[in-house]
Amino acid sequence: MSTSAHIVVAAVIFLTVLFIFRLVRQRVLKSKYALLWSFVGLALLPLAAVPDILVPISDFIGIEYEPATVLFAATAFLFATTVHLSYEMSRVEARTQDLAEELALLRVEVEDITLRATP
Repeated sequence: MSTSAHIVVAAVIFLTVLFIFRLVRQRVLKSKYALLWSFVGLALLPLAAVPDILVPISDFIGIEYEPATVLFAATAFLFATTVHLSYEMSRVEARTQDLAEELALLRVEVEDITLRATP
């Protein structure tokens, strides 16, 4: 990779991390997710600075084409992220169902009290 490509990759990673911090500051992104994405962005910086670092990693894993290592890692990370977000969504869905049931019971109770109170 050329020097200008290294600079572009580093700039994109840096801007992405800044964007993440901006989302946290605006309270759009929770801090636990911001930490995750910031870590990913910062972990990619060595790849921009020293792309030859992929060679020993790829050799260790047994992948002959080094850029495929990045694709493999990205796919594994996105799979794990998807599973985690599905878990979070299931929890929120269950909590929403519980709250909807509780609200329905409270409405019935309020209507019952209102009917008993009116002469």
